[in-house]
Amino acid sequence: MAKQNFENAMQKLEEITKELEVGELPLEKALQRFEEGVKLSKFCSEKLEETEKRVTILLEGMDGDILEKPFLTGNNT
Repeated sequence: MAKQNFENAMQKLEEITKELEVGELPLEKALQRFEEGVKLSKFCSEKLEETEKRVTILLEGMDGDILEKPFLTGNNT
C-alpha cells in the first residue's frame, strides 16, 4: 500500500463497502475489493491504536498515573 493516511483509507473503505453492498461485481472482483477493504480496515485500526497510545501518554499525570477525563466534542451539551 502506498503512503496512506487515515482519512484517505476510511474514504476508500467506504467506497469499497458501497460497491460490495450493491452486489453487482463479478465474484473475483468482489473478492479483490474485499481483500483491499480488509487491508484498509487493519491500517485504520492500527492508526487508531497508535493515536490512543499517544493521547494516553499526553494525559499521563506528573506521578505517572493516567488522568481519566471524558473526551468532549462540540456535540456534547
